[in-house]
Amino acid sequence: MRQSVSATRVLSFALLATATLVGTTGCFNRGAKGDYALAPEMRPLEIPPDLNAPGNPAAQVPVLASQAARPAPGPAADPAAAGAGFNVAGSKEEVFAKVGEVLESMGGVTIASKAQLLGSYDVAFEDNNFLVRVVAVEAGAYVSTVDPRGLPATGPAPTKLLAELKAKLAP
Repeated sequence: MRQSVSATRVLSFALLATATLVGTTGCFNRGAKGDYALAPEMRPLEIPPDLNAPGNPAAQVPVLASQAARPAPGPAADPAAAGAGFNVAGSKEEVFAKVGEVLESMGGVTIASKAQLLGSYDVAFEDNNFLVRVVAVEAGAYVSTVDPRGLPATGPAPTKLLAELKAKLAP
């Protein structure tokens, strides 16, 4: 009797193991089709139809200060007075280094930090904190000041610093 009980247990265990193996291997599952067969990171992005419509305010990207429209040069528009920047001949890296040298030599300017990859100096001048940015453009490099909100800095201190930079850098 003992032999038949142990044989039944072994047979039950073997049958259970076979059923589990067949059930987990997906032999009876036909598999996913189309985009669902791809790995999750390879599937196309699904955008809700109301966000895909042109002119939707939620889908518009704000303009960066470095990409903001610059006033056309003219006798009435002084770019330094308007808080805009100026162009300097040379590569972004060369101009960034020159701007750093000029800032270090100027009295009253404290450089809190600099980020060469971003082309920015975080400066304090006349009790104001702002960025001096150097951006590559077709004509060389564009030097400007940016306030903490990311907009062109137009206060008296950034305007004064930008005018001094322009006098020392631009021909």
